[in-house]
Amino acid sequence: MAISHEVFPLFVEPYFRANIAGVISAEQIKFIQGLKMVNNMENLISENLYIFEEPELKSIKDAIQEILDIYAREVLCIDQKLYVTQSWSLINNPGVGMHGHSHSNSILSGSIYYCELPAPPATMVFTRHVSYQQIDLPPDASKRNIYNTPINRVIPKQNDVILFSSRLTHMVEPNTSGQPRHAIAFNTFVKGKLGNYRDVSELNL
Repeated sequence: MAISHEVFPLFVEPYFRANIAGVISAEQIKFIQGLKMVNNMENLISENLYIFEEPELKSIKDAIQEILDIYAREVLCIDQKLYVTQSWSLINNPGVGMHGHSHSNSILSGSIYYCELPAPPATMVFTRHVSYQQIDLPPDASKRNIYNTPINRVIPKQNDVILFSSRLTHMVEPNTSGQPRHAIAFNTFVKGKLGNYRDVSELNL
């Protein structure tokens, strides 16, 4: 007996990629790579966790704000304004990756690949599940699709800005090249009015 059936998506989890080639100058690259770095579990993180507040990086911050405005307007379709909260520089030296994690107190997170990446560039790996899986039913590896895949990989390129939901667990695979892998990361929140006055759910941020 042949059973007619169809599969439909209920929800989609996007990631957003933009290119800011021409925005970042050689002087800014030198400035970022000259920031004081400290140990951060596996990799290195800038001591300053608000690097976009540095006047030397204003053009990068402005470009990121423009990208966030596009995302709020065209992807989230919201009236509120997204803005960068914390921002920091990262270095993954040869052999070093980054463990799986998500970002608290943030709506949207992002990575900026502001300079040349090593080859291979080490991919970002996103995990579908955001909580402990008591029962694990992984699909046949040859039959993974958008509905059942437990992970997805994103390969970054120089001058990319990649945005994703802060709630997503993500990691960076080990850097298998002989060169350091540089990136900037940032978190965001919203400004504006949430909720409704008459529903007593109004919140002005």
